[in-house]
Amino acid sequence: MIYTVGKPGTRGEQERIFLLGSLALAPFATDPSLARIGETMDASRHLADFRDQGAPQWFVVNDGVMGGLSRSEIRLTEEGTGMFSGVLSLENSGGFASLRTKLGLTDLSGYAGMEIRVRGDGRTYQLRLRSDDRFDGVSYRTLFETRDGEWLTIRRKFSEFEPTFRGRKPRGAAPLDPSRIHQMGLLVADKQPGAFRLEIDYIGTWSTASKEDR
Repeated sequence: MIYTVGKPGTRGEQERIFLLGSLALAPFATDPSLARIGETMDASRHLADFRDQGAPQWFVVNDGVMGGLSRSEIRLTEEGTGMFSGVLSLENSGGFASLRTKLGLTDLSGYAGMEIRVRGDGRTYQLRLRSDDRFDGVSYRTLFETRDGEWLTIRRKFSEFEPTFRGRKPRGAAPLDPSRIHQMGLLVADKQPGAFRLEIDYIGTWSTASKEDR
């Protein structure tokens, strides 16, 4: 189910809430019970599984908030995965499209890093974490490449996430604290205009530090 925020034809229309199930929530709902996180599966923790009807809400934030013209949406596929897709535009100083969800205060310090299983289009994407519940501010990112039409399981240590604010590394920003994770999301901003497509099976954690990214 996709809900539109703002009147049709306005920039506010670019912010959409994606809900799995029929429960209508406002952006940044604060009830931690809605996140349905904490599932343990082979020494990992799934934070977002699109097959879970009680999964946390998602919403889209495109460069329209800064005057850009990029478009994107998130929808549930028949296979039970999430499809993040749209068109990236560099016009009007734009150039990004993003997907975000709020987890509530979440302690991931017992894990080695993040794990995501995706099927992309050959473009480069970013996995992002935030240590607060604000709409804007410093986030922590790691980049990952995709292969067109191929499922990949990608792992990144928490130490590989670097602070960023509006495309730049802020001075004096502290390293990511995995014990204080409030939000996570995905972003495409590879300066390549045109259509993009990223299918998401799940996003979670991994705990065996000896495993390599793949």
